[in-house]
Amino acid sequence: MHIHKDDIVEVITGDDAGTSKSRTTARVLRVLPEKRKVVVEGINRVYRHLKPNRRNAQGGRLSKEMPISVSNVLLYCANCQRGVRIGKRYAANGSKERYCKKCGAGLGLMSKAREAYAQK
Repeated sequence: MHIHKDDIVEVITGDDAGTSKSRTTARVLRVLPEKRKVVVEGINRVYRHLKPNRRNAQGGRLSKEMPISVSNVLLYCANCQRGVRIGKRYAANGSKERYCKKCGAGLGLMSKAREAYAQK
């Protein structure tokens, strides 16, 4: 998957997407690769109603984030100031990195440096 934990993403569809001019950006809390979903901070919040018990003496409503599909988010590029499509390439030292397809800026490393792919 192209989205990792602690990435900043832009939500492009769904109830929390906002308008096309001002889309919502937030941090990824968890990635669920087997389900192709991500949990984004403050997005897709639901209420869990808890009954009072010994562990939770008060009870009430607990608000938490639920997963959304990875296809509903774009990785945020700081240079472009928006969510962008990404590509993958090898950096000069041989490590694989994600890059912005619009401006070409690097968006973070994906693997360790490998001698076979280093530029000489």
